[in-house]
Amino acid sequence: MLDLARDIIGSQPILTAFLAIGVGYLVGQINIGGFSLGVGAVLFVGLAIGAFAPKAQITGPIGLTGLIMFLYGIGILYGKQFFEGMVGSGQKYNLLALVACLAGLGMALGLGQIFGVKIGHTLGIYAGSMTSTATLQAALDVTKTKDPSIGYSIAYPFGVIGPILCIYFMTRLVQPKFPAKVQRFHMGEISIGAGFAGRTLGELSKEFLKGVQVTMVRKAGQNIVPTDGTVLSAGDAVLVVADSQDAIANAAAGLGKLEPGRLASDRADLDYIRVFVGKASVVGIPLSSLPMPSGVPAHLLHVRRYDADLVPSPDLMLEFGDRVGVLTPPDRKEDIRKHFGDSIKATAEFSYVSLGLGMVLGVLLGLVPIPIPGVGIVTLGIGGGPLIVALILGKLRRTGPMLWTMPLPANIVLRNFGLAMFLATVGVNAGQPFVRTVAESGFTMLFIGVAVLLTTVAIVLLVGHYVMRIPYDDLVGVASGATGNPAILVYSTKMAPTERPDIGYAMIFPSMTLVKVIAIQIVGLLTVANSAN
Repeated sequence: MLDLARDIIGSQPILTAFLAIGVGYLVGQINIGGFSLGVGAVLFVGLAIGAFAPKAQITGPIGLTGLIMFLYGIGILYGKQFFEGMVGSGQKYNLLALVACLAGLGMALGLGQIFGVKIGHTLGIYAGSMTSTATLQAALDVTKTKDPSIGYSIAYPFGVIGPILCIYFMTRLVQPKFPAKVQRFHMGEISIGAGFAGRTLGELSKEFLKGVQVTMVRKAGQNIVPTDGTVLSAGDAVLVVADSQDAIANAAAGLGKLEPGRLASDRADLDYIRVFVGKASVVGIPLSSLPMPSGVPAHLLHVRRYDADLVPSPDLMLEFGDRVGVLTPPDRKEDIRKHFGDSIKATAEFSYVSLGLGMVLGVLLGLVPIPIPGVGIVTLGIGGGPLIVALILGKLRRTGPMLWTMPLPANIVLRNFGLAMFLATVGVNAGQPFVRTVAESGFTMLFIGVAVLLTTVAIVLLVGHYVMRIPYDDLVGVASGATGNPAILVYSTKMAPTERPDIGYAMIFPSMTLVKVIAIQIVGLLTVANSAN
């Protein structure tokens, strides 16, 4: 029976890949003390399958296709935040992460030399400590062997749990305090004082309505859609929304007084409707430029994106799956539904045209040779090229009719499936040599991996906190981005329950991925040159 199973697995690569993915995700759900491997378990199940069935090999571009899918999804998701992080404090954060990542690589090379570990294994250990699949692929390309897969597999588990433990103990040591999570959407009705009669809404907005958005005006007992040219009279009222209650209070103090209930309770002229954003024509366009149905008086009051309520500011861009609250005459609700699409299916739909073109551009960029004097030719490769292109497209969001972004649920599916395919391929193909290498020098390689990881994380946390005085919620985001695994980010948000860890991760992860990919190639080329001499 076992021989039959080995023969089937060894002769059916597609079956083998999905066996590794299915069983791997099952194993990844096992939770021990709050720790689980998640998608990383696919790698270890793949190794077990490869060891059980020596003839099993997943050939062709399956694994590389998965890697591109993963990196492309990361870039599209974090493009905007990444480029925003290239200015201001983000430069300081990236410098800290750069020093930490290069120090970790130096530790790997130094200990590898001391203990006589092969360079392929050493580069794989570094990639595994950083849980970086793109770095692993760069190591495989530059060494032309399976050795990096073995080192990666040995170092990977501590690459996930190590940063989590470091952040846990650092949080216990520092005991940071965070402000209570505040509501980001507030609404108020302001009654206009007699001193502002005859002034237009546009004039008053520049003087008294800073930080708030006017969404509805009540004149002569009738609710109307606001325009800059709307002339106000004493006793008129405006419905405003803002990120903070203080902004509304300041606007009320300048114009008149807060007097709730008169606008929202009257729906005879303008009613409130919530619709799903399901049309590409309204996605990726700033609200200030967003076309509304011709001849339909309407105004956006509210945007809900997943679990967050957003104020509809002029520069906000809608995404597939958003729910928008619109004020419109009761008899024009159907026009609004048609205009926005109003379909929940949009949360899983995206343009395969933009996906295909984006990936093609990424692969082509990865092929461009980059000469480095004294080293040789490096490339961004399958790891770097698609990531850079996706970051740029994620920042642009839309180019004419071409929409580059995708809904978050679709992005998550693309990334997780792609990563699972890549890890399954790597694990199955390295199963046999993995068993042999672990038996010979597994503990040594594990020790090196632990040292690499602790070096990287310690530099970020200790230098960042005690020397650079980085706010703690930013700091754990930087540490998560430098090490890479999303599970570390999830834990960081538990230790620092603000939105800043996500922003720090978005600023650091893409740039450090590129640094690792290029650094691994440089080290590999120098090693090959030295071996030849």
